[in-house]
Amino acid sequence: MTKFAVRYLKNMFYPLDVPENVEIHCGDMVLVRTEKGEEALKARCVNEAIAKIWENSKQKPDPFPVIRVLGERDKQTVEQIQKEEVEAYFKCKALVEKHKLVMNLVQCRITFDRKKITFYYTAPERVDFRELLKDLTQTFKRVRIDLRHIGVRDETSIMEGCGICGKEFCCCSFLKKFGSINVKLAKDQGMPITPGKISGTCGRLLCCLNYEYSNYIEAAKGMPPIGSAVMTPDGLGKVCALHFLNNAIQVKLEDGKIKDYPKGDIEVVEADVDVEIDAPRTLTYDDDSKDIDLKSLEDDRNSSTGNI
Repeated sequence: MTKFAVRYLKNMFYPLDVPENVEIHCGDMVLVRTEKGEEALKARCVNEAIAKIWENSKQKPDPFPVIRVLGERDKQTVEQIQKEEVEAYFKCKALVEKHKLVMNLVQCRITFDRKKITFYYTAPERVDFRELLKDLTQTFKRVRIDLRHIGVRDETSIMEGCGICGKEFCCCSFLKKFGSINVKLAKDQGMPITPGKISGTCGRLLCCLNYEYSNYIEAAKGMPPIGSAVMTPDGLGKVCALHFLNNAIQVKLEDGKIKDYPKGDIEVVEADVDVEIDAPRTLTYDDDSKDIDLKSLEDDRNSSTGNI
């Protein structure tokens, strides 16, 4: 029997619990019951490998019960709800400005049954939105209103987009949990410490800085520190750069020449080598980033909340 799933918030896939009297085809829009209410989502076929993992997993997502496959009238309702979400977003945004609240409205979602409306927002600090909620209850009557604070990483994951690599954001595709990231990860990998190079759309350090870090640490074993005096086949010099990926060491010789040597071709020595080397590339900053606090790029309590 073909199994189906739907892609839901944060792009997580949830299996479907399909009644025997309901026939589903891949790509059908189906009405499912979620913890937020009734929602219209697209059914997708689940390949055998994933289905087997779900069957054997104790941490698999709870399946969403299928109510019915959407008909043409239902699809018109979905389109109407999408328009209502846009209108509700701007109404709420106007009220936020009216009350001069320090919060950034991200998205509005309305359930298919129109019983619940959720506003997602980011904010640097806790927001007292009691007065805002009063106005919202007057504006949107006979509906449950949920104001949900999320982090800037969560914001990017639900808004979607492409990263500097040209691919879909990791948090929009496969990444479900955000790991801790700090500037040291970039420095240890020899990356230029420039905000535009090491931060993502969310304004925090790139999640992918974590992916190959262990490989760099392994490659760094046995590498001499920058500034060390070394003996090379061409004489004494000082280490001025490390190339982890090709296992090479860049050395500035006493005659001023700079050459790359395999790690096995040099030896650390205790000698006074009269060679001046430039500051490591990872400790230099572009002119446009001198006034930027790099700590602001690291994770904090407003980076991700998992509150979606």
